[in-house]
Amino acid sequence: MFLAKIIGTVVASQKEASLEGLRFMLLQPLDEKGKPVGSHVVAADAVGAGVDEIVLYASGSSARQTVVTDKRPCDAVIMAIVDSWEVGGDQRYKK
Repeated sequence: MFLAKIIGTVVASQKEASLEGLRFMLLQPLDEKGKPVGSHVVAADAVGAGVDEIVLYASGSSARQTVVTDKRPCDAVIMAIVDSWEVGGDQRYKK
């Protein structure tokens, strides 16, 4: 699992039939301090997250193990909305 901030939405009117009904979000991965790291990721949203929320996402074969993405060609999925996180007693984020 990885931390990311949702920075936008992705709309695709033409897509593989098995992707119908999925909502896609554009993510900016974050490091343990909450700083942007790496490349943007497009992920299917399995939990109803929104822009500017911090989320947990999975990628690779793990992305196809949610109820929403089962047997669908997804490489990344948002599977949790983060309420808070703490590192070494230091609160890094609180919703």
